[in-house]
Amino acid sequence: MIVLDTHAWIWCVDDPKQLSARARRAIDDADMIGVPVICCWEAARLAARGRIDFHRDADLWITQALHAPKVELLELTPRISVAAAFLEWTHGDPADRLIVSTGITLNAPIVSKDDRIRMFRPARAIW
Repeated sequence: MIVLDTHAWIWCVDDPKQLSARARRAIDDADMIGVPVICCWEAARLAARGRIDFHRDADLWITQALHAPKVELLELTPRISVAAAFLEWTHGDPADRLIVSTGITLNAPIVSKDDRIRMFRPARAIW
């Protein structure tokens, strides 16, 4: 399994050329593509603020994107929430903290272009 950061999920669905070759390979080779539930909120917020246009209702885009082959919605569990709160990481973005703690908790690499995520250990990031 791999875990997708929000931008990687959006690009995977709508614009795969934005992904690095390594990220595309990881997605193609994964037996399961995990999308943390916080990514649904982030994608909807991007649409609500006009920073992205899904060319359809955001709820419909999210629903359709979650039904792609190999994609599984990853719930926000108490264990992931607590792990996010206790990360020894100065980065304060709650969504990024939840995505990273999801990857760490599930022992899965995270596909992300975000340098802050890629540089943070013990997270394992692919880009």
